Amino acid sequence: MGSNESFTVNIAAVERDTGLSKDTLRVWERRYGFPAPKRDTTGQRVYSLEDVAKLRLAKRLLDCGYRPSKILSLTSARLHQMADAAAASQPREKPPGEGVDIDLLLDLVLAHRIDELRRQLAQFLLRLGLARFVAEVVAPLNARVGEAWARGRLEIFEEHLCTETIYGVLRTAINGIPRPGVDPPIVLLTTFPRETHGLGLLMAEACFAVDGCRCIPLGVQTPVPDIARAARMQKIDIVALSFSDTMNVNQAASGIQELRALIPPEVAIWVGGACPILERHPIDGVTRLRHLSDIGPSLARLRRERGRA
Repeated sequence: MGSNESFTVNIAAVERDTGLSKDTLRVWERRYGFPAPKRDTTGQRVYSLEDVAKLRLAKRLLDCGYRPSKILSLTSARLHQMADAAAASQPREKPPGEGVDIDLLLDLVLAHRIDELRRQLAQFLLRLGLARFVAEVVAPLNARVGEAWARGRLEIFEEHLCTETIYGVLRTAINGIPRPGVDPPIVLLTTFPRETHGLGLLMAEACFAVDGCRCIPLGVQTPVPDIARAARMQKIDIVALSFSDTMNVNQAASGIQELRALIPPEVAIWVGGACPILERHPIDGVTRLRHLSDIGPSLARLRRERGRA
């Protein structure tokens, strides 16, 4: 097996793993000289793992408002410093709960001790309850895993192992929640096409379920017209959408606007996640949830407005 230096990936893999479109990668190559891919035997662009790691950092900084012309010529070490500073200035979910050692959980991921990770997560769930478990364990761990991945400490398969382990623990817990009472808010949960990250969606589902909602999860990458049809057929009260920081901001904004036009105004659209478009460009008729902890108060307001208190 070759070293990391000789291992390469194609442009489709780079697009998928960084959230940067193929067109963006080609424009940067032509305009800024980075990335500078080699060509394989068929003449297709291939990228080194070092370039992919730098592109991850560049994407994080773009989402924080930096311009490509200001960052692409910098070293990876400098980009790490800037990304860390930017992350420190961002609002965060509730910090880890008392006795929750996120470093230990991350070490279990890095050591591939998945059974032990699952056992630790299950213990925290039993001790804290589902709502606190999501806020004080899953959200901080997910943030740390994302940071480790962006810094190159975590391979993609390791991030997937962690995500699937959390997913299994959460899904089992959600399935054990008693059925909601009379006339509960009905929530449809999904993501747009090209948004493959579903853990944030599941975390939101847990919070909605704990608060007495009936949840209808569609999974990830649902076309906007299909979301609208499902909302009408299922008599949905809230469409909840999750966006990661890899989602193209223009696609996110246009998709939200299209969905708002396709469904009745009385159907609420709630959006959450790390995509910067959510913070910079509010959309009429769309509620921005900055944190998972916003779900409870927002539901209380909706119930009051609709006489379901």
